[in-house]
Amino acid sequence: MPRTALDTTVADLTGRLAVVTGANSGLGFGLTGRLAEAGADVVMAVRNREKGQDALERLLAQHPTARLRLLDLDLASLESVRAAAQTLLDDERGIDILINNAGIMAVPDRRETADGFELQFGSNHLGPFAFTGLLLPALQRAASPRVVSTSSLAANVGRWQWNNLQGEQKYSAWRAYGLSKLANLAFARELQRRSNEHGWGITSAAAHPGGTKTNLQSTGPRDGATLSARQEKRYSRFMQGVDMGVLPSLYAATSPHVTPGGYYGPNGFLETRGEPALARLPHAARDATAAAMLWDVSEQLTGVEYASIAVPVSRA
Repeated sequence: MPRTALDTTVADLTGRLAVVTGANSGLGFGLTGRLAEAGADVVMAVRNREKGQDALERLLAQHPTARLRLLDLDLASLESVRAAAQTLLDDERGIDILINNAGIMAVPDRRETADGFELQFGSNHLGPFAFTGLLLPALQRAASPRVVSTSSLAANVGRWQWNNLQGEQKYSAWRAYGLSKLANLAFARELQRRSNEHGWGITSAAAHPGGTKTNLQSTGPRDGATLSARQEKRYSRFMQGVDMGVLPSLYAATSPHVTPGGYYGPNGFLETRGEPALARLPHAARDATAAAMLWDVSEQLTGVEYASIAVPVSRA
């Protein structure tokens, strides 16, 4: 029986600033449109400036009054992450919503980021971890800052591989992807725990889109190759559109009823499609010790130490 669907009505976001990574396509593009439609100023953080500009123009054609701007961000490079974060910090404006959406899926062979990390673990987890930590001062300027981490159904089969986080011993495309998506979920929960403990004032939540058809199906497993007409038809039978896939993240980013540390996904069969609802939390993501270990490892690898950046905030 489907779980109770949640209300995704978005209140007026005029005057609020949102940052969406991977905003030029798929879920990021859809979320940017929904946030802009509600009146938010949206920073579209993109790896490819040309594709980002095209996406911005398409969004403006749909929402002529939208307030959008591009930000160069390559999550596979800590130098790029630091530069992008500094650009936002220099604005001296509070970030109300940060949606860590960008990612890559099931790259067929082991590759590395600019900093020598396994590409999926580096791009999907370490990049967003560093970006969020560096943006803590801007998040804390906002009245009720919200951070949303995008996980996946693949987190259900993700396993902690403490002696093989970088896939150096034996690389498996889907095992590495599952680990990175489990890390996204554990990060969201641990961020909430630490925010509560240290008074950072941040609400952190996670969401997954179920089986939503985006360009991840070609940029990852197919290494950029275009899907055939037959494959397109097969995907369409089992997957939902972006308009539905964005709803769990939209709820996590904007609803006044979001559960701090909560996890959201579709309410249909095996959470592959449907209306947004509370998602089932994988057993491995409930391991508080593992989440703390991941946090410590991530700080060591990225050099981004949250406690040295954030300041306790008293919320009336």
